[in-house]
Amino acid sequence: MTGQATYSFKRYRKFVLPLILLIAVTEGAAIVCGATFDKLQTGIIKGISFLGFMFPPDWAAFKDMLEPAFQSIIIALLGTIFGTILSVVFAMLAASNISHKWVRNTARVLIGLERSVPEIVILLLLIAAFGLGSMPGIVALSLGCIGMLGKLLADIIEEIDPVMIESMESLGANKLQIIWFGVLPQIIPNLISYALFRFEINIRLSVILGAIGAGGIGYELDYSFSMLMYHRAFTAMIVVIVMIFGTERLSYLLRKKFKVEGALQ
Repeated sequence: MTGQATYSFKRYRKFVLPLILLIAVTEGAAIVCGATFDKLQTGIIKGISFLGFMFPPDWAAFKDMLEPAFQSIIIALLGTIFGTILSVVFAMLAASNISHKWVRNTARVLIGLERSVPEIVILLLLIAAFGLGSMPGIVALSLGCIGMLGKLLADIIEEIDPVMIESMESLGANKLQIIWFGVLPQIIPNLISYALFRFEINIRLSVILGAIGAGGIGYELDYSFSMLMYHRAFTAMIVVIVMIFGTERLSYLLRKKFKVEGALQ
């Protein structure tokens, strides 16, 4: 029996010990943050009771939400378009197979630096420069694309078959011709797919940034809560949910147009 128990312990040790460590770390983190089940239970009860103040939604304010919602979509769209263009440029500079080593390292550092700074922080800096409005929101979302799309596209470019690039160089093609005729056609399907996914993210971010000062439906939501107009705030929340769900479905349908290899069906 002792030998069987020892065998069972050794068999499950690699699962049990990490689980115990995870529980201990989680408990320690909860103590440091002051997170307890009592607070969670109290917060849930208060949250449910607070929802009662929001019903029914103020349907009369629905027409006032359409323009801000459209503004948020435009902010997200422009941020995605400009950000995708910038990401392609940074991806080309950050790919080791088409750029010099020092250029690649510099571009990778800039991409990593941008990825480490949240869009909200970027927006706060831009508000100081441009003031409140859509402009800092568009710029913040454009810069936010670089950290994500720039890295993904650079990795894809580095995975391109080197034989293709070498064959174009042997035929006398310069760097610009290699990029235009050799690299771009191979990354465009992935570029479109990633850009659509980033557009979904930017829709959500446009609501958050709008509450900070970029305008749009996020501002309407924050204003309604601050003025204690909870019925109006609930209407804004419904518009936000519909807007996000609609863009996600549209993005999903567009991505389905692409086969596994990236060609249009």
